[in-house]
Amino acid sequence: MAKKKVLFECQNCGFTTPKWMGKCTNCGGWDSFLELSEHQQEVVKQTKSTTSKSSKAISIKDIEENEVYRFSSMDKELDGVLGGGIVPGSLTLIGGSPGVGKSTLLLKVASNIASTNKNVLYVTGEESAGQIKLRANRLNSNEQSLYLLSEIRLEQVMLELEHKNYEFLIIDSIQTMYSENISSAPGSVTQVRQITFELMRIAKDRGLAIFIIGHITKEGSIAGPRVLEHMVDTVLYFEGDSSQELRILRGFKNRFGPTSEIGVFEMRSEGLVSATNIASRFFNRNSTQAGSALTVVMEGSRPIILEVQALVFESHTPNSKRQATGFDNNRLNMLLALLERKLEIPLSGYDVFINITGGIKITETSADLAVLAAIISSFRDRAISKETIFIGEVSLVGDVREVFGLGARLKEAAMQNINKVLISKKPLEKTSLKIYIVDEVSKLLEWY
Repeated sequence: MAKKKVLFECQNCGFTTPKWMGKCTNCGGWDSFLELSEHQQEVVKQTKSTTSKSSKAISIKDIEENEVYRFSSMDKELDGVLGGGIVPGSLTLIGGSPGVGKSTLLLKVASNIASTNKNVLYVTGEESAGQIKLRANRLNSNEQSLYLLSEIRLEQVMLELEHKNYEFLIIDSIQTMYSENISSAPGSVTQVRQITFELMRIAKDRGLAIFIIGHITKEGSIAGPRVLEHMVDTVLYFEGDSSQELRILRGFKNRFGPTSEIGVFEMRSEGLVSATNIASRFFNRNSTQAGSALTVVMEGSRPIILEVQALVFESHTPNSKRQATGFDNNRLNMLLALLERKLEIPLSGYDVFINITGGIKITETSADLAVLAAIISSFRDRAISKETIFIGEVSLVGDVREVFGLGARLKEAAMQNINKVLISKKPLEKTSLKIYIVDEVSKLLEWY
């Protein structure tokens, strides 16, 4: 009698092993392994194996370039994140925290596309068709070419696709879908992997643009195996608190365009719409208080003026607190150490809190100088004029270095009636701003 083969799969990342382990060696998750049945083991082998036909290598100069055709979603911000519009045959994954506006945005986009006489299918596994109808009434999104299907079985969705020539498909959400050919619960790693594979095949074979909504974990990543993000063409994440008015859609992967662009949306009574006149939405010009400094960051090709807020006060505990919202906490600790070393500011006995307004997370280093300025302002209780911005990266040795896109940043600052800027060296482009050169951190104190 043949010995039964045993295979365990991590429910966080999809890693497989012939023996059970308490901690996954691939993703570090604890108690995440489940034993797969023989049928599930066959599905894993099929999805991991390559079934492509044998082919011959071709010189890259002999390959004809495929022209990428796009159609508009009728939403300026979403088109910008996608690189100019929706590509037929593409598979896009959009994630975000509950209530941030994923379903609201895609229902509005589905209505916009349906208004151009394109057949759109909205598949919901979490809500009934009646619930979607109520939201559509609120969003004024009732179109004849928009079809709703309340279904969680993949086979029924594929059967519906055979009945009508759809050009746009929305799956809400991928974790609620399941295939009758797989004996595991909806949302499991095996189900999510196989269903995404089938949707990708349908998108490529039929030239059908598909958007799938994915739940996120408490760590902020898409729930399910990491292979899910590798299989799709585009990965978009919603950032921002559901209680805030502004929401940010950021691209993390895009096979048809840049991944550095963001879209800014505003939640209104009529739904999630593209935000207008956002240039002054991330800082308050009317209030001038200690602990606040302005900077300009680049989100893709878009310069945005942000307000960096700092709160420094004497600690009443042995261990001082250092906490940042929207800014890297490790970099904050580095900047605080630099202040003590180069400027001899005794911050070891003080709690320091940093906040970036507007819900934007700064991923570049151009805000270093503004963070230092805000901390010093709060420590000395001296307000900084809102007509001044700080742009520069600070190194470990105390130098202030130039950042990319300086011309675009200065142009945006001038448009917002900023008249002073502190940078590391004089810009090449002419500007109406008054330039203050700060090439070392120590010179920041001379400016106060």
